[in-house]
Amino acid sequence: MINRERLEKHIEELSQFGMQSSGGINRFSFTEEEVRGNEYIQQCMEEAGLTVSFDAVGNVIGELPGNEGKAPIIIGSHIDTVPHGGKFDGALGVLAAIEVAHSLKDQGVQLTSPLKIVSFKDEEGTRFGFGLLGSRAMAGILKEEELEWKDDQGISIKDAMIEVGLEPEKINEAKVKQVAAYLELHIEQGKVLENEDVPVGIVTGIAGPSWKEVTVKGLSEHAGATPMPIRQDALVAASEMILNVEQIALKYKDAVATVGKLTVKPNGVNVIPGEVTFSLDVRDVDNERCAKIVTEISEMIQAVSEKRGVQSEITELQTVSSVQADAKLQAIIKEAIVSKGVKPISLVSGAGHDAMNFASLCPMGMIFVRSKDGISHNPLEFSSMDDCAIATDVLYDTLIRLDQTL
Repeated sequence: MINRERLEKHIEELSQFGMQSSGGINRFSFTEEEVRGNEYIQQCMEEAGLTVSFDAVGNVIGELPGNEGKAPIIIGSHIDTVPHGGKFDGALGVLAAIEVAHSLKDQGVQLTSPLKIVSFKDEEGTRFGFGLLGSRAMAGILKEEELEWKDDQGISIKDAMIEVGLEPEKINEAKVKQVAAYLELHIEQGKVLENEDVPVGIVTGIAGPSWKEVTVKGLSEHAGATPMPIRQDALVAASEMILNVEQIALKYKDAVATVGKLTVKPNGVNVIPGEVTFSLDVRDVDNERCAKIVTEISEMIQAVSEKRGVQSEITELQTVSSVQADAKLQAIIKEAIVSKGVKPISLVSGAGHDAMNFASLCPMGMIFVRSKDGISHNPLEFSSMDDCAIATDVLYDTLIRLDQTL
């Protein structure tokens, strides 16, 4: 139904924007690499017959008209990456949606519902430590004060927006007035589908991330002249905290907790570290349990600080509630999968996605694509073209079936 060769070509061509010698991709928000990637997405959308625009926050939106008075169906994902990321995370969802639109055009199919295909701005949150920017704006939940988050160079989201010609004071204009349904195709980033030996799956819910920043302050002193028993070593204290984060998360079956970013000051070989900052990412499909885990970690950090004679501060970066996918949309996706002769498998997403921000606005559904060895956020990230093509066919079929119910 869809054109597999065209989809593969688009995946390969988009991957070149931000490609590193490591084989990974650096395509961060508000950078030249992302600008060129967005220009490519615009080109692909226009070739598929979509009318393209950029909204107030920088989302790329391709539109097909439908019957007057009907709310649009939105299909979305993102093209920004983590450092040295893979070429499928987010990007496949955007390009698969464009391929669906291209196939509608090729086959002369006219939907009754308007269609919006969106490449969302800054899903990953890599640069500013604040993710899901574009989908938050489109869902109407992005706050002006959240644009004050800064990157490592001290540049705020607001400053970055202004630098590329956007107007931060107009972010409310990005909010959609009505949505009939939201769909997203994404790689699984886990091993459930691989273990089940199926190319595609149905997402039942998404675990919401709770992001914190922990700052530990000790005392910088000479590494050779300060006896071990009287040191206030911020790095040793932080190390104990990080090990304990792992132990706390292991007590809960579906929880994960990650420290992925670490800054040490003054960062000298012969100086006892006086200040350490580390990130904290806690996730669970149960919102109450996630909050309980965060509380337990916070209490542990305070206890370690008192024991080691250091000070600690925990700053809230972002918390997104876990959400459930719409039951009727899950059923439609299941029908589309079965029609391809594939065994339907349902699974929870441990990773956050733009889809989370639409769950309270409209029926939300997600389609997962098998990931080889479950690897993601890594140059080794891989989904076969066979799987990508099947999943894109499922997305096409799901859209047709959904449009017939609206």
